[in-house]
Amino acid sequence: KCYEQKQYKNSLKFCKMILSNPKFSEHGETLAMKGLTLNCLGKKEEAYEYVRKGLRNDLKSHRSDKKYDEAIKCYRNALKLDKENLQILRDLSLLQIQMRDLEGYRETRYQLLQLRPTQRASWIGYAIAYHLLKDYDMALRLLEEFRKTQQVPPNKMDYEYSELLLYQNEVMREAQLFQESLEHIETYEKQICDQLTVEEIKGEMLLKLGKLEEAAAVYRFLIDRNTEKWSYYAALEKALQPCTMEKRLQIYEEVGSRHPKALSLKRLPLNFLTGETLRDKLDRFLRTNFSKGCPPLFTTLKSLYKNPEKVSVMHELILGYEASLRTCGLFTPNDGGEKEPPTTLLWVQYFLAQHFDKLDKKDVALEYIDSAIESTPTLIELYYVKAKIYKHAGNLQQAARWMEEAQSLDTADRFINSKCAKYMLRAGMVKEAEEMCSKFTREGTSAMENLNEMQCMWFQSECADAYRKLGKFGDSLKKCHEIERHFVEITDDQFDFHTYCMRKMTLRAYVALLKLEDVLRKHSFYFRAARCAIEIYLKLHDSPLTSESTEQEVNAENLSAKELKKVLSKRRRAQKKAKLEEERRHAEKERQQKNQKKRRDEDEEEVGGPKEELLPEKLEKVENPLEEAIKFLTPLKNLVSDCIDTHLLAFEIYFRKGKFLLMLQSVKRAFALQADHPWLHECLIRFSKVVSDHSNLNEVVCKVLCLEMRKIFGSKNYETFNNDFLKNKSNSIEHLLSGAKMMYFLDNSRQEKAIAIATQLDERLEDRNVEVAWVFVSYECMIVSLQALLGDTCTKVLEALLDRSFGSCIPQAEGYRKACHRLFPLATAFTPAVSEDDKAFAPRNHNSIGRDLLTNEM
Repeated sequence: KCYEQKQYKNSLKFCKMILSNPKFSEHGETLAMKGLTLNCLGKKEEAYEYVRKGLRNDLKSHRSDKKYDEAIKCYRNALKLDKENLQILRDLSLLQIQMRDLEGYRETRYQLLQLRPTQRASWIGYAIAYHLLKDYDMALRLLEEFRKTQQVPPNKMDYEYSELLLYQNEVMREAQLFQESLEHIETYEKQICDQLTVEEIKGEMLLKLGKLEEAAAVYRFLIDRNTEKWSYYAALEKALQPCTMEKRLQIYEEVGSRHPKALSLKRLPLNFLTGETLRDKLDRFLRTNFSKGCPPLFTTLKSLYKNPEKVSVMHELILGYEASLRTCGLFTPNDGGEKEPPTTLLWVQYFLAQHFDKLDKKDVALEYIDSAIESTPTLIELYYVKAKIYKHAGNLQQAARWMEEAQSLDTADRFINSKCAKYMLRAGMVKEAEEMCSKFTREGTSAMENLNEMQCMWFQSECADAYRKLGKFGDSLKKCHEIERHFVEITDDQFDFHTYCMRKMTLRAYVALLKLEDVLRKHSFYFRAARCAIEIYLKLHDSPLTSESTEQEVNAENLSAKELKKVLSKRRRAQKKAKLEEERRHAEKERQQKNQKKRRDEDEEEVGGPKEELLPEKLEKVENPLEEAIKFLTPLKNLVSDCIDTHLLAFEIYFRKGKFLLMLQSVKRAFALQADHPWLHECLIRFSKVVSDHSNLNEVVCKVLCLEMRKIFGSKNYETFNNDFLKNKSNSIEHLLSGAKMMYFLDNSRQEKAIAIATQLDERLEDRNVEVAWVFVSYECMIVSLQALLGDTCTKVLEALLDRSFGSCIPQAEGYRKACHRLFPLATAFTPAVSEDDKAFAPRNHNSIGRDLLTNEM
C-alpha cells in the first residue's frame, strides 16, 4: 500500500521490519518489494541485488525499471505457479497493452473476464483487445452484451453510459457499418450527453449513405450552431452538390441571411468566385475588415495567393484604398458618408507590407511598414511584421532586433516573448534567447533547465539548430537527446491510463491515445531533432573532433608571420573570453546542482532516481557516431517512411558503413517517392560509382545491385544519366547545383563548366530566392560563416562553391556572391562587408583556430 501511494520511506521501514524476523528473512515478495522501493529511490545497484534475491525465492517483475519485456517474462513464470492470481493477470495485461502485445493482451483479458465476469473492466478490456486487433464483429458483440447489463432508464443521461454508446458507435464506423451506426446513434441519442458529436456522426453517416437531403438538414443545423467551422460548409456543399459557381454562392447567401455577422460566410466564397463577382465580394470583405481593424486579415486571405487572378484583384483594390485614404479619407473618391478614421489607413498599410513581402518585393514592403510605424509607433503588430519581412529577406540579425523591439512594447505578452526568443535563436543569439525566455520561467533556476522540465520542444528544437549552426555540436546533440527523452517519457506516461480510462469509461479518448502513441515519433518535433542529430553524427564521422593543441599546430604552419600574429592576438582574446565563460558556466552549474539538491531534499522519493547527465563534451566525442545516428534513424524508418529525407539520411549512414544492400534499399524507397529529387540524384550517382569501383563484392550481391540499378538507370551510364538530369531540370537552381556537383565529382577536369551551370541566375529559374539558416564552410585554414537556406536557394550554391564541392574556386565564389548581392541586397549572406554589430552575431566554429575569420577577409 505504501509503495502504491509512493510513500517509499514507509514502505522501506515495513520491509526491514518483516525481513528482520528470522522466519521471514528470505521472504521473496518482501525482498522484491524492498528492491522495487530502493529502485524508486534511485539506489539501482542495491535494488537489483534485492530483486534478484526475491526472484530466486518468489517470482516478481522488472516493471518498475521499465524493462517491460523482462517483466512480462517474470509474470508469465509467476502464472505457472498461480494461474488464477488476479493481481498478476491485471499487471500482465497492463504490460502487454503497453508493449502492444495485442494477442497476449486478448488472452489475458479473457482470463480476467472468466475470473471476474461481473466487473465492468473485464468486459471493456476484452472488447478493446478485439477492437485493436480489428476484429470488429467480436468487439461489437461484447460491447452489446455488456450494454444490456447496464441499468440506465431510456430518457436518463448518464455520462459513463453515454461514453460506452459513443465508443460502440465508433467501432461500427471503423468497421464501415454506416447504416448500423446511423440507426444506433438515432436510437440512443437521447441518452448521449455529447449532442454535438451525435449530430456530427449523423451528418457524416448520411453523407456516406448518399442520403443527401437529410445530410444537408443536419449540416444546416450544425452551421446554425457554429457558423465559423469551415468543415461544415464543405460538407453542406457536398450534400447539396451545386453544379455552378452561382449555385455555390447561393448556399452561402442563404445561410448568410440568417447569420449576417458570420465571417466565414463572407470569406469562403472568395475561394471559388471569379470575375466581377469576386471583385465585388472581395471589396466588401476588405472594407469591413479594414474599417474594424483586423490584424489577422492577411493570414485569413493568405491561401488566395495561389491564384494569380485573385492576387491581381486584391492588389488593385488595396492600392486604390491606400491612395484614396491618403487624399480624401475614403476608400474611393466616389464614396459618400463620413470619412474613415485614421486607423483605417494604418491597417491598409499594415496589409500592404505583408502583401508586398509575399510578392517578394521587400523594399516596397519596408516602405509601407515604416510609414505605418511612423504614424503609430506603439503598435506591436507593426514591429512584428517588420521583423518577418527582414527574416524573409535573409537578414536574421535585423529580424531579431525588430522582434525584440516589439517585445519591449509589451513585456507581459508571452506569445511575442516566445517569437522574439525564436528569432534570436535563428540569429545565433542563444544566450539572449535564454534571457528572453527567463522572463516567463520559474525563478531560482536557469531558463534552459526549466524549459526542459516543461518539455518545451519548440525551444529545444530551435536551440539544437542554433548550436549546430554555431558549430557547437555537443550542445546541439544535448538538445536532440533531451527531445528524444521527452518522447520516451510521453510513451511511459501512458502506463497510468490503462486502468484509469477503463475505470472512468473514457474509452474513445483512450483508444485515440493508444493510436497516437503508436505513431508518436512521427511528430515533427522528433523528426526535426532526429534529422539534426543524424546530420551532426555524420559530420563527426567525416571530420572527428581533434584536440585544440594539435589543430593549432597544424594551422600555425600555414600562416605568415603577420597572419600568425593576428591569429595569436585573437586567440588570446578568445582564451580570455573562454575563461570568463567557463567561470560563468561553473557558477551556473553550481547553482543548478544546489537547486537540484534542494528539490531532492524536498522530494527524496522521486521515482526512478536521477537520470544520466547529458554532457556536451561526451556527446560530441562518441566512439561510433554512425551507431548513434542509427538510433535516431530507426523510428523514422518505421514511422516516417513516406518522407524522402528519411531514406536519404539512411543512405548517407549506410554509405559510410559500406552496407551496399541497405544503400540500395534506401535509394529504391526514395526513388519510389520522388524520382527527380536533387539529393537523391547525388546519392544515385555516388552509389553507382562506388559499386562500379568495388571489384571485390560478393558475386550474388553484385548481381542484385546491377539488376536493381539497371531499373533506375536503364541502359545509360552514370555520366549520361547526369547529363539528362541537367537537361530535364534546367529551370531549377537546386537541381542544376546537384547535377553540376556530380559532373565535377565524375570528372574533375570539367570544373569550369560545372561551376558555370551551378552559378546561373537567369530569371527563368523557378527557385531563384533566398531565405535564412546558417552553414559552416572551411577553406584551408579559414572558416567561412554564411547564412544559407537549407533548400532551394542561391545561398546553397555559394556554400557549395566554398566547401570544395567544385574544388578550389574562391574567385568564382566571390563573383557569385557579388551577383547575388545585386539581386538580394538585404540578405546578409551576400553582403560585401560585415558590420561590427553583425560580427557579434556571426556564427563561429568552435573547433578551428580560424574561428574569427570571415568570408570577406579572403
